[in-house]
Amino acid sequence: MSSAPTVSIVIPAKNEAANLRLVLPQLPAAYEIVLVDGHSSDGTVAVARSLRPDLVLVHQTRKGKGNALACGFLAASGDIIVMFDADCSADPTEIPRFVQALVDGADFAKGSRFTAGGGSEDITWLRQLGNDGLNLVANLGFRTRFTDLCYGYNAFWRDLVGVLELPDVSIPAPFDGHMLWGDGFEIETVINCRFAAAGARITEVPSVEKLRVHGESNLNTFRDGFRVLRTIAAEHRRMRAGRQHSRTLQRALLAPRTDLVQDLIAR
Repeated sequence: MSSAPTVSIVIPAKNEAANLRLVLPQLPAAYEIVLVDGHSSDGTVAVARSLRPDLVLVHQTRKGKGNALACGFLAASGDIIVMFDADCSADPTEIPRFVQALVDGADFAKGSRFTAGGGSEDITWLRQLGNDGLNLVANLGFRTRFTDLCYGYNAFWRDLVGVLELPDVSIPAPFDGHMLWGDGFEIETVINCRFAAAGARITEVPSVEKLRVHGESNLNTFRDGFRVLRTIAAEHRRMRAGRQHSRTLQRALLAPRTDLVQDLIAR
């Protein structure tokens, strides 16, 4: 008898009650839902609990999407973690594509709006132009072939969380109000770069980004574009400085993936 890997959906949310009313009913009961609340004031937690009483509720320890995801990763218990936005932009029916890419041998299933079968109802020509430029810089620096560096719909095996070396969630927030590196919207780029630097097996998965239904995005084209560029440079320096494990050692850390998949199939 075969058995599929268990899946945890990690959803950062701050004042997303209206969107969660649409999103949560679409997620199958078989998935573990880890909701990371960013100190919402609109009843996000109450709405989520009313729709999914079984969800795992986490309160993020600092501010920023990166910190929320790091908190959620630690609370997840599934074999696979899926990064999922609460704003209705991610299509839940695509989750099996990500899971299958991992079962087929990938360590990291990277969503892409710009590979065959992907698309976006939301991106502007200016943001796409910026994304193309950032892709080029990252691909040259990390010898990758990313087509969509800044997309946040991704999945990976949970036991690789340590490979990412994200900021410790127990560290207090800086007194000056600034965020720790990795706590902000740069988190998707940080994750992409660190998996690439680790020699992870990366597969791009086509994904169609939908429009946010309620509320407004906090993204700023120029501010966040420069932050991503700074992130690429910082992560490249980090890799060259040897702060990552060697590729040989990192491959050894990633190699057990084959054994896990075979064990799942044999169940």
